[in-house]
Amino acid sequence: MNEIGDIYVADSENHRIMCWSLGAKEGRIVVGGNGRGIESNQFRRPTGLTFDIDNNLYVVDCDNHRIQRFYVDNKSE
Repeated sequence: MNEIGDIYVADSENHRIMCWSLGAKEGRIVVGGNGRGIESNQFRRPTGLTFDIDNNLYVVDCDNHRIQRFYVDNKSE
């Protein structure tokens, strides 16, 4: 579950979504980070993101002309 204070960023140049938790010294990859591509775990220039009430993360994958949905679970961290 994303927590109050978490900051999510669409890192377009590195084809990934990053999260910085409150007080963290460095971010972590949430989804992507597997190079540029067309597979479900890859992006081609993600440019935007949002969450819904069920904690699904929606990512605008610009150059793949798609929006992808991911469930983000931070309980194990």
